[in-house]
Amino acid sequence: MGNVFHAGDDHGLFLSNGGTAVFVDVLTLAVSALAERPWDYRFAALLARQDQSVMGRGAVGFDLAELDWGRTDGERVAAKDFVLRVVDLALRRYRWDELDYFPPFAEKYLRRFRELVEAFDPAAARADADSFPGPDEAATASCVRHRVLSSLPLLEGCVFCFAG
Repeated sequence: MGNVFHAGDDHGLFLSNGGTAVFVDVLTLAVSALAERPWDYRFAALLARQDQSVMGRGAVGFDLAELDWGRTDGERVAAKDFVLRVVDLALRRYRWDELDYFPPFAEKYLRRFRELVEAFDPAAARADADSFPGPDEAATASCVRHRVLSSLPLLEGCVFCFAG
């Protein structure tokens, strides 16, 4: 059993449940450092929804084509740039030294996801309100203990609180 992160077609990043946990952990560290705009916090909430400790193992994943990338070309470019910057920061092993494990395959997962995002055209997206958190669901709360964005008060903690 595993999870899939798609790019609007049959291509995707297929991860085991353990791989998904690692992928979400390293992206959560990075998104928390870079989020500034409302869309950024919505993307952070999407990552928080990938927490298998809350949502269930094998029950997460998302399709880039179902995200609301924005209405204008400028909004879509900014959103895509943000996701790429998040991935790039994670690839630089941002805060990985704070993890209680070493993620040996995380770079491979991140590189594949970056390829998917880079090749994806947000103008072709068909936004699905159930797939991408709305403005009122943005992850604007921060877990004080772990210093990452979370879906508080919707969830009672962050991805690291639930892990252990």
